[in-house]
Amino acid sequence: MDPTAFREALDAGEPIVLDGGFSTQLEAQGADLSDRLWSARLLADDPAAIVRAHLAFYRAGARVATTASYQATFEGFARRGIDRAGAGALLRKSVELAAAARAQAAAEDEAAGRAPVRRFVAASVGPYGAMLADGSEYRGNYGRTLAQLADFHRERLRVLASTDADILAVETIPEVEEAAAVAALLPENPGAAAWVSFSCRDGARLNSGAPVEEGVAAVDGAPGVVAIGVNCTAPEHLDELVGRIRAACSLPIVVYPNSGEGWDAVGRRWVGHGLDRVDGDAARRWRGLGAELIGGCCRVTPDQIAVLASALTGSA
Repeated sequence: MDPTAFREALDAGEPIVLDGGFSTQLEAQGADLSDRLWSARLLADDPAAIVRAHLAFYRAGARVATTASYQATFEGFARRGIDRAGAGALLRKSVELAAAARAQAAAEDEAAGRAPVRRFVAASVGPYGAMLADGSEYRGNYGRTLAQLADFHRERLRVLASTDADILAVETIPEVEEAAAVAALLPENPGAAAWVSFSCRDGARLNSGAPVEEGVAAVDGAPGVVAIGVNCTAPEHLDELVGRIRAACSLPIVVYPNSGEGWDAVGRRWVGHGLDRVDGDAARRWRGLGAELIGGCCRVTPDQIAVLASALTGSA
């Protein structure tokens, strides 16, 4: 991993458009994600679908593709009879597939005579709760110690940090302890850099109930942490959360909310209505409040990312 180019993009101070709901796009392409491995199943079963989904977001104007490794864990793969060597290979493949989509997007730009765009690959490091596949990332309070959480994340982080990804996306973290555990692992991987984004229940608290400021304090200043923020959180909470994060730290802020719908962990489906609250006005507002990396999470489509890109950069 060499995060130099990504750090340079952050230092430039311009908004960086992220992708949207990766699983949402895979389902739109016809993929069945009812499996406990979720999108990670396709790393082995249908890698071409993963490339197409990444490409859809790059074409929409996203500059960052987040890999299909959110729910890819050694424990989850082991339940499928995949040994550790095979699991490591699939983790590395998640980065290779995103890079393949980036290369295709660049080739399309060249063929169309468009100016080259600096695009990035973020290797997703999902929370402990994602491995449980029971919605725990929306509750936190796992009852695991810092050491246990570090042991869970250590090898996956090492594998992803050894790839050509530009940055690690430590995302949908519901509790302070898990954020601290993952941040403490970064120095074990020389050169590794990450953004850390929390999942929150409202405008002030993580899903575990802890104040968002405690989460920020747990990772702010940790070696390798280059941005802090919020993802997979209802968009109506973002204004307050961005304000609280900005008051608590000076690092770049990353925000990528879900549609505002709720996750039914038993039925494994999204419920409620998104009301299109992830739009250009919201993106400009979050940018004005201090967010620098802006995109969408679950149920946010490439069409919505195109709107965000147009609002933030003047082009889709």
